[in-house]
Order: sequence, then structure tokens, then C-alpha cells
Amino acid sequence: MTPLAAATNENLAQISNYLVYSSMAVYTLAFLAHIAEWIFGSRSKVGRTAAALTATQAAGAGAPAVRVRATRAGGGTAVLDRPKVVTRSAAGTRDVPDGPGAAGGTEQGDLYGRIAISLTALAFLIEAAGVVARAASVQRAPWGNMYEFSLTFSTVAVGAYLALLALKKNVRWLGLILVTTVLLDLGIAVTWLYTDSDQLVPALHSYWLWIHVSTAIFCGAVFYIGAAGAVLYLFRDSYEAKLAGGGKPGRFATSVLERFPSAASLDKFSYRVNAAVFPLWTFTIIAGAIWAGDAWGRYWGWDPKEVWSFVTWVAYACYLHARATAGWKGRKAAYLALFAFACWIWNYYGVNILLNGKHSYAGI
Repeated sequence: MTPLAAATNENLAQISNYLVYSSMAVYTLAFLAHIAEWIFGSRSKVGRTAAALTATQAAGAGAPAVRVRATRAGGGTAVLDRPKVVTRSAAGTRDVPDGPGAAGGTEQGDLYGRIAISLTALAFLIEAAGVVARAASVQRAPWGNMYEFSLTFSTVAVGAYLALLALKKNVRWLGLILVTTVLLDLGIAVTWLYTDSDQLVPALHSYWLWIHVSTAIFCGAVFYIGAAGAVLYLFRDSYEAKLAGGGKPGRFATSVLERFPSAASLDKFSYRVNAAVFPLWTFTIIAGAIWAGDAWGRYWGWDPKEVWSFVTWVAYACYLHARATAGWKGRKAAYLALFAFACWIWNYYGVNILLNGKHSYAGI
């Protein structure tokens, strides 16, 4: 055990609060910029997925499929080189291109998109500064309660998104969804979960707080990104299936879903993200058991938090196993991934607020 930390620095605690509210204001501006990006991007009327599916069907009948024609909004046709496609991993029956991104290929939409990303990065820096100020106010890890956990969670989620963008990954489509949920997370944090900056209960005075809880936060943030990919996969897959069956989706569905990556790309994205972080979630549970042994004299006691952490682990293990099995790719695996993330969410909100156990000190 480490000795108790110094008294709370109220000035730093107040600065942290100002920074968190400031970040929410900038996230709101980023949200509006993302909305503008999607609105102006929707002016792109070229149906790339429909054209690719038509070309694929023609190729299957023996016709050449090197180039495709797409009808312009103002009349006439435009001859397009067929873009690079990916094969739908669930059944291997459709080859469709990735969408051009939220901007939809328009110059004005792209401008608003760049503004949105810049504002998101600025909000991330402000929020991260708020987390650091909160830690400095009590000279400990800034995740000793649900309010601090929520702040750090949203900061890590945005940081992971920006890191993927910096690595030139095709995740720009995630921006609006991410900013929206971050604003929701921060709104819940400052409204219902807020806790004054204070010292920890004795059981939390351990270096394992830095290890166990930090990995839990990181895993949750990455699991969230994987879950977002799974949700969008379900929508995009239905869209592609309707087109492949000769159906005609509505104008709104077309203008939005046409700009997402293909169902195959979203399926692979979600799987790879979840598979990459699963070993770290395993380590999180092991680290928690070791900490429990130090704090309470037993490694496992079937506390509600322990039980649901294990349930979450089992759910993701089943997802990864099912995803690697031919009969469980595609929609079934996506539903299982969302169930696993729902277990993680319940383990955070439901267990902490509604159930009693040794982890009750992590509540509001």
C-alpha cells in the first residue's frame, strides 16, 4: 500500500472542471462541423456501390466489368474507372467499393470534414488537460470514481480515433458517431456522475490502480470503436443486400450509407479492433485478481464486478471464436460483438450503480 496523498488542491480541481466544460463546447462545434460535412457531402449523387454491383453481375454473366457508368444528378452519364473493391467476407457473394468517406467526394464537404477533425483534436487536448488537472489536484491516478473514469474513457476513445487517422487509416466516417457519443458520455458524467475531487478509499491506494484501471479504460474505449464498426456493418450490409436484390433504398439511406466503407471492410475493421484488444482485457482481469489478493486477501470472490468482467471476457472470446468459424461470420458475429460490448457497458453503469459489492466505492 502507498501512503495517503496530500490534501486536495481546490484550484486545480476547479480548473479541471472549466477545461472539461470547455472541451464539451469545442466538441459541440466539431459535431456541427461533422453535420455540415455530411450535408454538403450528400450532394455527391454517383452511386458507386450500385454501379459496382451492376458491373459484378455483368461480369458474372460474361460481360466485361472494367469500367462502369453512373447517371449524374443533372442528366447525362459519367464513365468511371471501377474502384478498388473488397470481397464481402460473410458469404463472398458481393464485390463492392469502399465509400469515399463522410465528405462524399465533394470539395465543400471535405473542407467541413477537415474543420471537424481539427476541432475534435482541439477538444481532445482540452479534455486531456482537464484529466491531468484532475489528477494533479489530488496527486493520484484520475480514475478513482465513475466521473473520472468517464472523462478518461472519452479522452482515450478520441485519442485512439485520432491515432488511427494519423496512421492514415480509413476511419474518418467514425467522426460524427464518436463526437456524438463523447458528448453524451460527458453530459452524463457532469450531470449525474460528478464527484468532487477527493482522496481515495484505503482499498484503492495501490500502484495497481494505475495498471488495472488504466487498461480497463483503454480496452473499453477500443471495444467501443469496434462496436461502432459492428453497428455500421449491419446497416451497410442491409443496404448492399437490398441493392444486390434489385431493391431501391431511400434517398437518405443512399446519401449516408453510400459513403461508409463496404460491409466487408467494416466487418474486418470491427473484428481486427476487437481481436487486437482482447489480450489486454484478459490482462485487465488478471491484474484485478492480483490486486484483489493484495487488498482483500483473496484473488476471486464472485463480486458483481468480477462476475461481469468475466462474462464480458467470455462474450468476446465467443465472438472471436465465432468470427473465425465459417458459419458465424457476418451478421451473426456482429450481433455477438454488440452483445459483448453491451456486457461491458452493463459492467460499468449497471453494476456500479444498481448492484452492491466490494467495488461500490467506484460509484457516484
